[in-house]
Amino acid sequence: MIINIDKPVDWTSFDVVKKIRNVTKHKKVGHGGTLDPFATGVLIIGTEKDTKQLSSITNFDKEYIAELKLGEATNTLDTEGELVEESPVPTIDEGLLNNVLKSFLGKQKQIPPMFSAKKKNGTRLYKLARKNIEVEREKNDIMINSIYINDFSEDKINFSVNCSKGTYIRVLGADIAKKIGTVGYLVNLRRTKVGDFDVTESLTLEKFISSWKSITV
Repeated sequence: MIINIDKPVDWTSFDVVKKIRNVTKHKKVGHGGTLDPFATGVLIIGTEKDTKQLSSITNFDKEYIAELKLGEATNTLDTEGELVEESPVPTIDEGLLNNVLKSFLGKQKQIPPMFSAKKKNGTRLYKLARKNIEVEREKNDIMINSIYINDFSEDKINFSVNCSKGTYIRVLGADIAKKIGTVGYLVNLRRTKVGDFDVTESLTLEKFISSWKSITV
């Protein structure tokens, strides 16, 4: 079974896997690409024999809508972390923002954040980060297929991005802020697509549980 779940905020991807395992009683349950706890949106779940499809689903391009707060930075690059830096925000306009965002189009390399599930010598980076240990990380090859502004104010930018697997939108947000001439972190992140799986077709956990119970009664 492949399930398109709309992951709720403050849940880890594994929390969702665990919940679905408990509800369905299926022994094999996995997901097709991690979403950060503060993020919402498309999380593809596979159970039993369909978990074999998850490795290919993980490789699909993904789409996000992100909200970037300018002038402040956290150690996690999102709302989960502690405020570690402040910086004045230059005057921004649509022309400037379009030019900045367009500069990120195409193939590039990106350094994974310390607060991530990537491993270094067998240890998750976030475990090191929690001990205030920073290590050198290998750059990921990523691809930004499209990126554009939805809305902006003096200190916030709402943008959409379509990108390859392995792209950290938190890092992209911080890099956008840096190119503008300040610092920033993501205050909202919603994954709207994984390949052809669209958030408009996603089920909330509550809806999935309700429909599953109705089938199994």
